[in-house]
Amino acid sequence: MRKLFLVLSLFTSAVWAQTAAPAPAPASKIRAGFAERDITPGIGMEQPGGYGKSYHRKFHDACKVRVAVFDDGKKTVALVGLDTLVVPRQVVLDARARIEKELSIPGDCVMIGASHSHSSGPVGMVLPGEYDTASDLVKKLAYEESSAADPGFLLRVTHEIVEGVRLAQMLRVPAQICVGYGHEDKVAFNRRLRMKNGQSWSHPGAGNPDIVEYAGPIDPQVGVIGAWDMNGQLLGVMVNYACHATTSPGGISANWIYYMEKTIQGALGSQVPVVFMQGACGDVTQVDNLSTARRMGGEEGALLVGGRIGAEALKVLYSTPRGTEVPLDVRLKVLSIPRRKPAPAKVQKSLEIVQAGKPKGDTSGWTFAKEILMLDHLCTVSPNVDCEVQVIQVGPAAFVSNPAEYFVQFGLDIKKGSPFPFTFPVELANGSVGYVPTEEAFGPAGGGYETRLTAYSNLIITAGRQMADAGIELAKELTPGPVFTYPKAIFGGNPWAYGNVPPELE
Repeated sequence: MRKLFLVLSLFTSAVWAQTAAPAPAPASKIRAGFAERDITPGIGMEQPGGYGKSYHRKFHDACKVRVAVFDDGKKTVALVGLDTLVVPRQVVLDARARIEKELSIPGDCVMIGASHSHSSGPVGMVLPGEYDTASDLVKKLAYEESSAADPGFLLRVTHEIVEGVRLAQMLRVPAQICVGYGHEDKVAFNRRLRMKNGQSWSHPGAGNPDIVEYAGPIDPQVGVIGAWDMNGQLLGVMVNYACHATTSPGGISANWIYYMEKTIQGALGSQVPVVFMQGACGDVTQVDNLSTARRMGGEEGALLVGGRIGAEALKVLYSTPRGTEVPLDVRLKVLSIPRRKPAPAKVQKSLEIVQAGKPKGDTSGWTFAKEILMLDHLCTVSPNVDCEVQVIQVGPAAFVSNPAEYFVQFGLDIKKGSPFPFTFPVELANGSVGYVPTEEAFGPAGGGYETRLTAYSNLIITAGRQMADAGIELAKELTPGPVFTYPKAIFGGNPWAYGNVPPELE
């Protein structure tokens, strides 16, 4: 039995050497470096993701800054994935300024995106000093009754972004790159459903007899970039997929991204960084409201989502050809988009609700009244919001960013309009402007949580289309790199002697 095991092991190793580690190219035009840094919050820190205060009480797994740096000799780009709910615009600007000054990578060449982990550190929703000029009531609502960022934690995240890019830059080596798509359609679902009353509701409840159908699509593509050194040693992996990071396995966590990382690293026998860039998933989660089966939550749900996405990424890494001609390029545009201002009557009614005091039991009415008063202040001090759209090209792939919890239809539209064979929409990147639904979601058949007016989500209804159009236009300014293919087989002149025979019947 032991001899048989040894023979099988040697055979498996030989097959692996042939299929997973092709002969390295003689030279490379691209250098790649990957790194990660720790940004795990402490027990007792605020847990963001809601409209009120919540605190971390236990630890599950580490939250990270995950960095990929590529250099083609002409341009250097850095793509940074954060295990955070959002990334405030000021953190991005501060990190870019330091990276440009200390590392000589232009700020425009740095994309910083949040995974939207609901089990991560205090980076929002209210930012330090954001309501200092508001009335005493609104200041209290913002700082004492709302989820708030920790100033020290924001400084730490900024610092670790810079140090992550610094380390990845130091680790750059000549590389072979693969770019591809996988397909995973069993763990992500549109959370908005058409109802019999003609509206679209968010999470109306599994088995609700008034549900008609899903109100929108999903994006099942798993975008993958893998990088190896010239000896076939894995350097790092990038993954792009559209699904809320709301599985929350219990405690501080990178959420399902942790299990995606473990799946990839475990199968490859490697601890290389796995950089995740969240896709357009403003209306997509792991919850299937049309299923009557028991909902998998916590650890079980996180493992299911992360495991399946990680397994799909592995298929791409195993089966996609590699290349070394990987041109880099960048485009960036900042849009100034107005907020939707609440009507004076709505503000007055909200004031009356808040002044009546927070009720026991269901506090949703009070909570959204609080949000209207906070938004009314924001509309006074900053009626327009800077929304950055950025495109970073890595060979045949284009990462197209937006700062929103972006409806998935926009991501699909960007893919359709992009000239690149591989287009990876990246939401919640380089800032945070809240939910940005489609214009249809604001129409007669629309509705749902994502369209509610809050201090977090309030851009005008054309904002999403403006971002999509800008992303497509910027992508069209770039020239995609070549799609890598395996060398063509050359017939040696003789068929296999064992097989070039007619059927033997006796």
